[in-house]
Amino acid sequence: MTNVQEKIEGLRSKLHQYNFEYYVNDTSLISDFEFDQMMKELQDLEAQHPKLYDSNSPSQRVGGQITKKFETVTHAERMYSLGNTYSEEEIREWVDRIIKNLEGKTPTFTCELKYDGASINLTYEKGALLRAVTRGDGTQGDDVTMNIKTIPNIPLKLQGSFPDLFEIRGEIVMPLAGFEALNKKRVEAGEEPYMNPRNTASGSLKLQDSSETAQRPLTCLLYALVGKNLGFKNHYDSLVEARSWGFTVPDTLVQADSIDGILRYINEWEHKRDQLPFEIDGIVIKVNDLKDQELLGFTSKSPRWAISYKYQAEQASTTLETVSYQVGRTGAITPVANLTPVLLSGTTVKRASLHNADQIEKLNLRLGDRVYVEKGGEIIPKIVGVDHTMRGLIENRITYIDSCPDCETTLVRIAGEAQHYCPNITGCATQIIGKMQHYIGRTAMDIEGLGGETVALLFNEGLANNIADLYALKEEELLPLERMAQKSVDNLLLGLEASKKQPFAKVLFGLGIRFVGATVAKRLASHFVSMSSLMQATEEELIAVDDIGVRIAQSLVHYFQILSNRELVERLTQFGVQMENEILALTSNALDGKNIVVSGVFETLSRNELKAMIEEHGGKVSSSISSKTSFIVAGEGMGPSKKVKAEKLDIPLMTEASFLNLLDL
Repeated sequence: MTNVQEKIEGLRSKLHQYNFEYYVNDTSLISDFEFDQMMKELQDLEAQHPKLYDSNSPSQRVGGQITKKFETVTHAERMYSLGNTYSEEEIREWVDRIIKNLEGKTPTFTCELKYDGASINLTYEKGALLRAVTRGDGTQGDDVTMNIKTIPNIPLKLQGSFPDLFEIRGEIVMPLAGFEALNKKRVEAGEEPYMNPRNTASGSLKLQDSSETAQRPLTCLLYALVGKNLGFKNHYDSLVEARSWGFTVPDTLVQADSIDGILRYINEWEHKRDQLPFEIDGIVIKVNDLKDQELLGFTSKSPRWAISYKYQAEQASTTLETVSYQVGRTGAITPVANLTPVLLSGTTVKRASLHNADQIEKLNLRLGDRVYVEKGGEIIPKIVGVDHTMRGLIENRITYIDSCPDCETTLVRIAGEAQHYCPNITGCATQIIGKMQHYIGRTAMDIEGLGGETVALLFNEGLANNIADLYALKEEELLPLERMAQKSVDNLLLGLEASKKQPFAKVLFGLGIRFVGATVAKRLASHFVSMSSLMQATEEELIAVDDIGVRIAQSLVHYFQILSNRELVERLTQFGVQMENEILALTSNALDGKNIVVSGVFETLSRNELKAMIEEHGGKVSSSISSKTSFIVAGEGMGPSKKVKAEKLDIPLMTEASFLNLLDL
């Protein structure tokens, strides 16, 4: 083993251990800064030595792999759904059936929280994560391994002594604090908030860009060990042992010897569930002994040895007093219900989201209505119903506004969309400030020394009316402003200057074009190479790009048709902001004129690393196979349809090793 290899392995081992201590033992052995520095050192070394790639390295947490289509995988053992109960009587009846089927034996039970998220099945071989598959239809699901690796509390390498091969099942959840923070950012950016943590967690697993999944505040809570000859006699002991290997098994798991113990657990958590950091929708009760589970077996849909008790959603009744309207950075108008304050889930609720005009109509709302409010993890609660029997003789209909509450411009509603919009993109203060705040954000231009409050201050003082104006700021204009000392001014100007080096994709995302997120921006920047080419693209040319649909294409064409937007781009260009992809010096011309497709999963390099290598040696990467394809670098799991097409067109397949040999690597 070389010194470099030893260094890399040592860093990986330490980082795995720090993750284990933090997520399993709730102990921080080093500071966040020290951890980040070690991770950066590892990433740099791995980038310099791609042959030492390890798919389960801690560095894989950041994501970056693109998945065009998720492979369908058949579960080794079926993932059954659970039967539901809603009353103490039904629980007692279930326990009685268990005892009867066990010929009078009263078993021990386990009680655990029913996490409200997306089910996942993790396979480990020799202590390393092999595969992660969604529940799907119970028989087969989607392989989402690349996305799952970005979730920090899922161990990539296990600790201690564990079986050679096993599965462990759990729930991917989005903690409430993370969900609210995520939605806050979306609301501030003028985007619709996500409806609830569960759907958001589930959707996060199916994102095509794993780096986007890495940005989602997800966690994994495990609840079942599956496999042959694992050496455990009961369910409880298996999960306790799994915790020592590195899995997050909540300590809310308990054993119960009787129906009374089960009911105590149910009642305890009905009163305490609002204190949890994540959502639950009930309790799961299981027969503890694994031999008893085997004897009890399954129905066609669910195990006989397990059942869930469902809690009713927490609601409160209050009065709808008024409706106000918020303006987002894209001009989207969001109606908000202002309520008589009411206590719900331990907090006082004063507002509830109404989403759009259609939702108001669907609920048939009137001012003064007695409404039912539910808190399901949203950034603000939602109205789920109206008590029409409490409505008075005088009906105060809600008339949806027809002009912007900030600038009084007449609102528009695009056909096929639920949202109303303010079209005054250059004169609506809220939109202008929101666009600038988006542009300076970490995921866009990441301008250090410039925050959202300062942007608002600059606008209100007449110093910046759009993102280009930021680059025209002068020291003498900034120093007289409130809280702007010399050091603050220096940092702001340095941050603006540094942002001119941000890549074209980030600039494109920073413009805040509707429906153009970070991933779409990367795809467009890679395809069109420069802003001038993108601005000239037709709707048909845009749709021809992978993952660009009609809605995105129309939004881009519309954006660049507006004179003020084109002038804005021109000013940014004059200030030196990057408007084209950096042309990298070629390592060689070995692949000059070659059109190459990369498909499958590889042993030493990621697909992105292979694609970068192709471009470094003068080749062109293509996402689809055609008669122009020179050859395919084929890894494990290459789609059968691609193989058929390659054979039909007589296009050669090349292994990863052969490809590296071709480049003398």
